Amino acid sequence: MRTGIWLLLSLGLVGCAGTPLRMSDVRQQVIDTETAFAKTMADRSYTGFQSYLADETIFFGAKGAIRGKQAVAEKWKQFFVDDNAPFSWKPETVEVLDSGTLALSSGPVLDPSGKQIGTFNSIWRLEAPGTWRIVFDKGCDVCACPK
Repeated sequence: MRTGIWLLLSLGLVGCAGTPLRMSDVRQQVIDTETAFAKTMADRSYTGFQSYLADETIFFGAKGAIRGKQAVAEKWKQFFVDDNAPFSWKPETVEVLDSGTLALSSGPVLDPSGKQIGTFNSIWRLEAPGTWRIVFDKGCDVCACPK
């Protein structure tokens, strides 16, 4: 019994009272994390943005994969230079593995006027109880994504 509780605690799937979290609660953690990640762009917080990146994260860009937290952060620094965010995003679809350790989030990427210009697809990994970090991110233009 003690081993089972430890496993749930280590996965971040146990609440304050030691009761297992429902999958809907874990899903909400990921929605909240993705939303907070997007807020770093709106708030122009480059440091905040970096805090959501896993050390071994991979972001896909126009010229292929960008590997590692430092390389991704350096590439994305350009999006935090101006006072106004060049784009925003929000999760529409979030799915979590039954293990509660890996999740997919996807949704629209919007230009400053609110027009959809793309779709993002991100994979999040639970790295500590309640701490999700992005391990993969790939976007596509609106017209390029299959339905």
